[in-house]
Amino acid sequence: MIYSAMINDIPVEAEFSDQDVQEVYIPLLRKLRQMQENKKGRILIFLAAPPGVGKTTLAMFLQMLSETTEGLKRVTAIGIDGFHHYETYLNTHTTVRDGTEIPLIKVKGAPETFDLQKLTAGIQKIAAGEDCMWPTYSRILHDPVENAVKVNGDIILLEGNYLLLDAPGWRDLKQYADMTVSLMPPDRKILKERLVARKAASGFSLEEAEAHVTFSDLYNADLCMEHALPADLTIHS
Repeated sequence: MIYSAMINDIPVEAEFSDQDVQEVYIPLLRKLRQMQENKKGRILIFLAAPPGVGKTTLAMFLQMLSETTEGLKRVTAIGIDGFHHYETYLNTHTTVRDGTEIPLIKVKGAPETFDLQKLTAGIQKIAAGEDCMWPTYSRILHDPVENAVKVNGDIILLEGNYLLLDAPGWRDLKQYADMTVSLMPPDRKILKERLVARKAASGFSLEEAEAHVTFSDLYNADLCMEHALPADLTIHS
């Protein structure tokens, strides 16, 4: 099945095998429907994966599948990228990488470039069953877009790199999830190619994209894989 969508203002096309749809994704959505019916209230699902693995695409695909397959309950897919600090903040604040103090903009996408306090407050609202507005992220503007999506419904699927990160503040998020899913990446070569292509599609030259991926994105990918809390379900990309 070919799935096309605009994700973070970038056109994306992905192929999901019919076997995976029938044997993995539809059964997962049936499980979520049953969980929600048993709870008789909203459930919040975390989908965590390193950058470039395809978690945003998968989350949006699952939302589409839930809307078009008979007998399923609608899933609302959202992400954490709208909780990045704005570039004005990243350009004026620093972090230390390999013993050197550098601007946060150089490692955009790392955990410290997110507004974790704001994200936690948003997750708490969703877990409490509140309807609320949610930010998205534009890879064209390179900044969050506030109040872009209204979050309501009974099954909320939240995707993000660090939802299962075993680090101060981040590890506390897991308590709000009714279920956690980890999406594992393909081999490192394919992952790097995906990341470079995504960065180049957002307006950077190929050289700039490769330099950022090598210095920042692959570092973040290793962080996600090597310091992750266990998930309830693991899917291999």
